[in-house]
Amino acid sequence: MDLLLPHIGSMALADVCNDSLQAFVDERLDEDEVKPSTVNRTLEVARTILNRAARLWRSNGKPWLATAPLIEMLDENAARRQPYPITWQEQASLMRRLPEHLQNMVLFDLNTGARDANVCRLRWEWERPVPDLGRSVFVIPPAEFKTNRTHVLILNDVAWKIVQSCRGMHPQFVFVYRRERVKNHHLAPEMAYRPIATMNNTGFQNARAGAGLERMRVHDLRHTFAQRLRDAGVSEEDRALLLGHAIEGMPQHYATATIARLVEMANKVKETFDRTTLLRVVNG
Repeated sequence: MDLLLPHIGSMALADVCNDSLQAFVDERLDEDEVKPSTVNRTLEVARTILNRAARLWRSNGKPWLATAPLIEMLDENAARRQPYPITWQEQASLMRRLPEHLQNMVLFDLNTGARDANVCRLRWEWERPVPDLGRSVFVIPPAEFKTNRTHVLILNDVAWKIVQSCRGMHPQFVFVYRRERVKNHHLAPEMAYRPIATMNNTGFQNARAGAGLERMRVHDLRHTFAQRLRDAGVSEEDRALLLGHAIEGMPQHYATATIARLVEMANKVKETFDRTTLLRVVNG
């Protein structure tokens, strides 16, 4: 219901129907890794409430609704959208249209392959220094990682520079935002820094549209990192470690030598050429 309320919370019950839920459906499907089955679970809640309002719940002996509207479920067997890794040229076009705080988050994602939720909720308390390398890693706990496993997030040179630039802005979260003053710049900002719920916000969507990248989703930043690792010749095992893919026998913590190798592999994305056009043709 928390997901539905922004879309239908101000409507009279009799006005809630399949069409009024379409904006919710479109927004959810545009989010990172949300599948039709996930959306259907929320639609089923709405359908159950409407059915009960027509058949069970009454005021003065009359049902709340004369009849329950048809709420259509999404086809869960529909073909999955193909990944859309972006080229370096498309990256440049996107980046210059993003607000500064989203530039940092998107560039960090392109250099770590982290999921949207792990970027937005990245916490300083997860940071673990690696003195021999002169940098840190972030150990994401199982409760915060998709496959309920500990994941060691490796930072290449670009990602490490971004993290360093974020220090001191917020005591808890790495990536935060506040609205700066457009006048009276000598005064302190009216808002405190706060975390961002998702990169897939209005700023990102506007920048994506302006760059002609309507097909691209936030999760395609992760696909881009993975594609560039492959283009750079990084082994499947190292790609799995960097992306946090579940592989039998995968360690949850790495020795310094392993981290050093993974940092070197992650840095190879900077050396790749654009090869994604051919990939898109193959994938249709």
